[in-house]
Amino acid sequence: MTMTGEDHEAARSGPWWWARWRSALLDWSLTAASAAECAAEGYRFAGDAGIPVAAGMVFGLLAGSVLLVRRQWPIPVVLVAIAVTPAQMGYLMTIVGLYTLAASELPRRIIASLAGMSLVGTLIVMFVRMRPPEPSGGGVTLGEWFVPFASITASLGLTAPPVLLGLYVGARRRLMESLRERADSLERELQLLAERAEERAEWARGEERTRIAREMHDVVAHRVSLMVVHAAALQAVARKDPEKAVRNAALVGDMGRQALTELREMLGVLRSGEGPRRERSAAASGAVSAPGARAGAGPGTVPLAAVGEAVAASRVAADEGAAPDEGAGQGPCLSDVDELVGQSAAAGMVVDLSVEGPARSYAPEIEQTAYRVVQEALTNVHKHAAGAKTYVRLAHRVTEIAMQVENGPPPEVASASSARLPSGGNGLLGMRERVVGLGGVFVSGPTDAGGFRVSAVIPCAS
Repeated sequence: MTMTGEDHEAARSGPWWWARWRSALLDWSLTAASAAECAAEGYRFAGDAGIPVAAGMVFGLLAGSVLLVRRQWPIPVVLVAIAVTPAQMGYLMTIVGLYTLAASELPRRIIASLAGMSLVGTLIVMFVRMRPPEPSGGGVTLGEWFVPFASITASLGLTAPPVLLGLYVGARRRLMESLRERADSLERELQLLAERAEERAEWARGEERTRIAREMHDVVAHRVSLMVVHAAALQAVARKDPEKAVRNAALVGDMGRQALTELREMLGVLRSGEGPRRERSAAASGAVSAPGARAGAGPGTVPLAAVGEAVAASRVAADEGAAPDEGAGQGPCLSDVDELVGQSAAAGMVVDLSVEGPARSYAPEIEQTAYRVVQEALTNVHKHAAGAKTYVRLAHRVTEIAMQVENGPPPEVASASSARLPSGGNGLLGMRERVVGLGGVFVSGPTDAGGFRVSAVIPCAS
């Protein structure tokens, strides 16, 4: 199991410049062996040089002990080894020093220079040491060709292998460091991607909760508001005008059934992941075009798992040519605005609808958003300005569609709360989110006459 760079640095537990205790133990062992070798060679050198034996052994002991700092300062170790080469000592220090030098991060020219100096010094020492004494009587002796050959072979064998091995180990070490750095970089990138994925998933969950809450509000608020208005009217005219009471009761029943139908369609989308594939395809096909579908959902939106499965199943069904069930509902569109206005008029609202420009078809999300804006605006009139005259205007333009719902002041101050309709304050926010999500402009606010105006412009392809 390989360690990353950070783990490798954290694994350092040795003293001073050693990464591990076993590295320190190895260097101490090599230093002891080198000091012993140099001390032994110093004993012989003291006899040849005519100096005290103790001085020669101490000199060799100190020279061999320099090997202890080979990892931190490889150049002084090699220089000391070269310096003591004429005394015919420090062979172990030369081998280990050259290996450490070649495996280090020093420039190649420094490594080559020091290795060349060591090679030349060793060659001279070997030649001098192996050269036999001159023979008394002439003739060819073994030393004339053997000594140069043996000197070159010994010097190359003493310097070339540690240098080549050090270069190989250094290159491999640099490769491993590069791989560790790359692994660290990949690990950081994966961690960053995981964090971003978690953030996107959390954002998607929040967006999906907001979308479902907005759809539930659009489906329930308008229908239930009209039902409450009709129920209040039914209570008022139940004894005076039984026929009108019957009509109001029928309207309440129709609106209740419509609300239940839309709620079933939305719940079918959320539950579609539990059924077989064919049922999911049919449910999803209706859910995509149902009022529960998100207006203007972009390709970067990540829905909840159930909704995503339903949408994916609907695409599979469309690719395979599978037709949805006949009972699957279709989403609201601009052609349903007349019926929407008629329902509000049946609830007692004085509402006027005007359309400018030739009507044409738009993208489903545009038509659904325009329908929801008008629906929510009329719902707000029922809640806050019951009985006020209302104007609904639609304008079909070349590159956009505009809608405006404006109501005057209510005829009586108490009429706005006569039906006691609750308000959560999310209607205008939901309309703004829908319109802005499609790149449009949404404006709402009171008018100078004491009423309220809701305006929206949604761009569309020409």
